[in-house]
Amino acid sequence: MAKDGRSDIKQRFELLKPFLNEKQVRIWTAVESTVIGYGGISTVSRETGFSRNSIAAGCEEMKIPEVSAEKRVRRKGGGRKKTAEKDHSLKEDLERLVEPVIRGDPESMLRWTCKSTRKLSDELNRMGHKTSHRMVTELLHEMGYSLQANRKTLEGSSHADRNEQFELINEKAKEFTDHGEPVISVDTKKKELVGNFRNRGSELRPKGNPEKVMVHDFMIPELGKVSPYGIYDQVRNTGWVNVGTDNDTSAFAVNSIRLWWNSMGHEVYPDASRLLITADSGGSNGYRVRLWKVELQKLADETGLEISVCHFPPGTSKWNRIEHRLFSFISQNWRGKPLISYQVILDLISSTTTRTGLRVHSNLDKNLYPTGIKISDEDIEKVNIQRNEFHGEWNYTILPGSPKLQ
Repeated sequence: MAKDGRSDIKQRFELLKPFLNEKQVRIWTAVESTVIGYGGISTVSRETGFSRNSIAAGCEEMKIPEVSAEKRVRRKGGGRKKTAEKDHSLKEDLERLVEPVIRGDPESMLRWTCKSTRKLSDELNRMGHKTSHRMVTELLHEMGYSLQANRKTLEGSSHADRNEQFELINEKAKEFTDHGEPVISVDTKKKELVGNFRNRGSELRPKGNPEKVMVHDFMIPELGKVSPYGIYDQVRNTGWVNVGTDNDTSAFAVNSIRLWWNSMGHEVYPDASRLLITADSGGSNGYRVRLWKVELQKLADETGLEISVCHFPPGTSKWNRIEHRLFSFISQNWRGKPLISYQVILDLISSTTTRTGLRVHSNLDKNLYPTGIKISDEDIEKVNIQRNEFHGEWNYTILPGSPKLQ
């Protein structure tokens, strides 16, 4: 049955429900499931929240109307309460179990999990809840999740410890937020040409009068390209984008974090002693880049913060929250608009908002960030780094001060 058909069932039920008693609801859901045919009881149960057993009972009553007429009608509110209504922490615990392995866009109404409903049911029962895999399925549906096969969530080859790393990142983020410490997601957005070039997408214009842009995409030397480096505050739902006009290096990446901290971070986290950064495994903030760690050491020394970093496994950059919570909305905000100047770019970034309260600040960075800087073994030994037992190359903390002084 089509999606619009399922939504029609739910809409009809919500409109009719105030006028129907228990028996009438039972008969109505039975009629709907009969019209659908195979799988109708499951479909109607999902859309209305009415139990499968009650719908099946209604189907039996439809076969013998005389028997149905003799059955008494319970008063409104009668009958057994749903488990989720009696067990107030059931949904909350289910959300915790699912959250570390959420797939898909967090802003979308459709999310999915790679944990089976039977495994989730078993874990909930071990936690003291009384539930079944069927009840878990219904709860996940209510919460906006669906179950998809693993093969539909993987892009090419994946690291063997991929899911464990996701869970560790989730645990770390929860630990920091519970203690009031900042958690940021960082990345460099796609480089953009500055000038009157075509920008993908459409915007409202008078009919037959589209924006006129250059027929070619050759870089204008005096304007060049920009590298927007983003910092997304996962706790406060705010973004900071440092628009660089030079190279996207580790020095540029860390300076972007420094500018965010000096202009915003320390004001909203005055008592912070630690900072958690979640980042991709490659690029200017890659886990193999020596300059990234050396520059982070400078930042730790300047701020006195213990800087913890958790990298997403290779090939999983699309799950970095900054992609869904910040960059996607910036792209939507400037689609169809030529990025003709630095000021236009800054204004379009700063004007990006969402219904969930996202606010974004922007900054133009004209500093020079030369490439080809070599970091010697001696330089890297000066980094006061503590590596996690689980994939220390992905998970580590850089402490202020020289390692010899610790």
